[in-house]
Formats: sequence, structure tokens, C-alpha cells
Amino acid sequence: MTTVAAPALTTGHIGLNVADLDRSVDFYRRGLGFDQLGTGADGEQRWAFLGRDGALMLTLWQQSDGEFSTSTPGLHHLSFQVDDVDTVRAVESALRAVDAEFFHDGVVAHGEGASSGGIFFADPDGIRLEVFAPLGPDTAPAPTGPAPTCGFF
Repeated sequence: MTTVAAPALTTGHIGLNVADLDRSVDFYRRGLGFDQLGTGADGEQRWAFLGRDGALMLTLWQQSDGEFSTSTPGLHHLSFQVDDVDTVRAVESALRAVDAEFFHDGVVAHGEGASSGGIFFADPDGIRLEVFAPLGPDTAPAPTGPAPTCGFF
């Protein structure tokens, strides 16, 4: 079997299915600071483009009628990286203002002794999200129980 070297890939944007486009746009704008770059519709099909500084990062597609499922193949969680733990805490504050569901109380380390960590929460459709910093949360507690950070749930 011939193996081809993988090209240098970067993430272009992420597309998420949502049940209520207006509710999701509000959550991602107010809670995570995304700009709405555009919207569209084709009959009852609606979508929104979100990003920052004109760069597309997230596309929301209103085409679901349920909630995020951890029992079917697909997205495990979506993670956003920030520079430092103070920024993680600022995002946490904005998310609390929009009543986000958190899986842990405050910033947690990715694991026992890990230098990275962040906050773990759900969007209005139950999609699991993370905002983390690569350094700084090393003194934060490591989570235990049914809601781990990036592992199995």
C-alpha cells in the first residue's frame, strides 16, 4: 500500500447543526464574542456565518430538531484556545451571563498535573464546548466524576 504524505492542513471553519438559529447566534455572539458575518436562507433552510476580524470560524445550520447526542458518531466536543487563563475566566463570565450550562465549577486542569485547562460547557443545543489556555490552569483542580474534560463521557 502506498502512503501519501499529508499536506499541511489547518481548520477552515466548523459547521454545527442547530435547532433554533436565532437562539444559537445570540449564544455564540454574546457568550463567545463572535461577530455575525452573514446570514442566509433558502425557503425554510437558514444559516449564519460567525467569525472574528472578518475570518469565518463557525457556520450554524438550522436543520436539527433534537439535542446533541454523545451516543452517536460525530462531534465529541469543540474546543477554542485563548492566550491565558484570565481570558478563560472572562469568557466564563460572559457565558454565565447567557446562562450557559457548565460541566464543572470554574476553570479546571485538563488532568492531574496538567499545565493546560479551561472551562467546559454546552451551547443551547447541548453541544459540548471548551475554552482553554495552554498554560496557567496548573494549580486548578483536575475534574473527576461523570463530566471529564476532553475524555470519555
